[in-house]
Amino acid sequence: MTHWINHLVESYGLGLLFVVIALESAGLPLPGETSLIFAGVWASKGHLEIEWVIVVAALAAIVGDNLGYWLGRTGGRALAYRYEWSRKFAERVVPPSERFFERHGAKTVFLARFITGLRVTAAWMAGISHMPWWRFFFWNAAGGIVWATGVGLVAYFFGQAAADAIARYGLAGAAVVAGAAVLVFLGIHVWKRRMLRAEEGA
Repeated sequence: MTHWINHLVESYGLGLLFVVIALESAGLPLPGETSLIFAGVWASKGHLEIEWVIVVAALAAIVGDNLGYWLGRTGGRALAYRYEWSRKFAERVVPPSERFFERHGAKTVFLARFITGLRVTAAWMAGISHMPWWRFFFWNAAGGIVWATGVGLVAYFFGQAAADAIARYGLAGAAVVAGAAVLVFLGIHVWKRRMLRAEEGA
């Protein structure tokens, strides 16, 4: 059974990772970040190459977000104004959303990649609000690359503990785990140096 799972991950893991992250980024409620965490942990066990995990995750995030952006831009607004009940809602929400994305669109698109709810909806809202595509693409790509690199490397280097922290508390939780690991490492290093000095002094 274990051999079969390993074969499945090694053969189709990157393809599945791309599909899940891209579809989540396009607007479907799928576990994209969890998939990246899983892939990073499996890479740490030698079943995948972490470099390719990061590249595939970043590319999937960018492609999926751009798909969501164009769906929102070309069809989202028409859909929002199509029905009476949705038109009233859109008339209240869309104008302030346009003003918001005009002023804060760049940082919203970048930071949305790290927030579960916004990760699924930000691209659509940017498209519906007619945020300039080139601006959306730049900040979306930056967010996707930083997200894929950060989450992937944390999961890779700190293993299951970091994976659990990300899954439960988000990237901030993983940062705490990573910081604690660094402090422990530095503490051991300082302790060893003091022990060596004590021995030399004796």
